[in-house]
Amino acid sequence: MADAKEKMVPLSEAENEVKIVVQRLALLHLSYAKTLVEEFGWEKGKQLVLNAIREYGIRVSERTKKGYKSLPKYGFYENRKGKTICEFAKVILEYGEVDIGSLYCLIDVAKTMAADPEHKIIHTKSMTVGDEYCEFADLPTTKAERKDFDNNKDWAYLDPKLDKFYHKDMAKRKKR
Repeated sequence: MADAKEKMVPLSEAENEVKIVVQRLALLHLSYAKTLVEEFGWEKGKQLVLNAIREYGIRVSERTKKGYKSLPKYGFYENRKGKTICEFAKVILEYGEVDIGSLYCLIDVAKTMAADPEHKIIHTKSMTVGDEYCEFADLPTTKAERKDFDNNKDWAYLDPKLDKFYHKDMAKRKKR
């Protein structure tokens, strides 16, 4: 058998390939979330998306515990002068579907709490709700937060930055 030579590609090309997958994942999220909200209305649709994101977070946490990486090293985020620019958020903003799109951002709460219910990662800044970049904080959870998350109750409030946006956006929806 002939020796197979490993093909090397430039980092920028590999990073771009990851961005393509991230963009497709963003489109998938927007598509299923939009379908659920259109079919069941905002409240029920949002809860179904939250249920899916919670389940996704549990699966990510389980795989991470087994040694798999949580996110790729290149392509998902771009660091510009110490600021996190999210490829996923760029697609959400491009489509202008920030309400359903930003529900995906709750994956940070979900995967963290699935791994360690005593902690959550929240957004102190989020591109999907108008900030120039994403920024995170690791905070302790309360017993009530853990209960709501465990019971799959509307747990979007666990990330106050995003939850504030949902309520603001909901007021706009009611005016239409």
